[in-house]
Amino acid sequence: MTTEASGPASGALFYESGASWLWVLLGPLAAGTMLWIQVSSGYGYQPLVPLTFLVVVTGMLAVQVKAARIHTRVELTADTLRQGTEMFPVADIVGLYPPAPNRAKDPPKWTSARTLGELTGVPRGRTGIGLRLSHNRNAQAWARNHRGLRAALAPLAPPYTGPFDTSRPDDLDAGIEPR
Repeated sequence: MTTEASGPASGALFYESGASWLWVLLGPLAAGTMLWIQVSSGYGYQPLVPLTFLVVVTGMLAVQVKAARIHTRVELTADTLRQGTEMFPVADIVGLYPPAPNRAKDPPKWTSARTLGELTGVPRGRTGIGLRLSHNRNAQAWARNHRGLRAALAPLAPPYTGPFDTSRPDDLDAGIEPR
């Protein structure tokens, strides 16, 4: 049985939790709003509707926040880069691709590389960072604070300005094989 850490590891160079538990407070706020609507409209206090809002809204938001904290958490240490549930060794990162220009007609080819983590693409609200990996592979790391993650990765991996090799099929999906 594994337990999930609620905060960054002691040697974390960069950390994003994925979501804040403060969103769950919208459940009691929705229940209070429904109670206020009932009382102010002359119906009096009827607890069924506010309690239903409290349970349903709080429960749904708690599930979403928990999922976001698992699947969109980012943690970088000197040895590993954690993207969601995937732990990736920093030693496999050969270099960082330059940032993609905003609204480019032809985005860099690394933007089509496999995204780290178990998600199919860069999560909403996050920005991808192109990584050149060992064995001629490419991948995308991502973070909400992508500049902070790039700055934390920079001392660990030099900038990569070489070609994006499309002659190898694993460059497009960057399947990460265990060593």
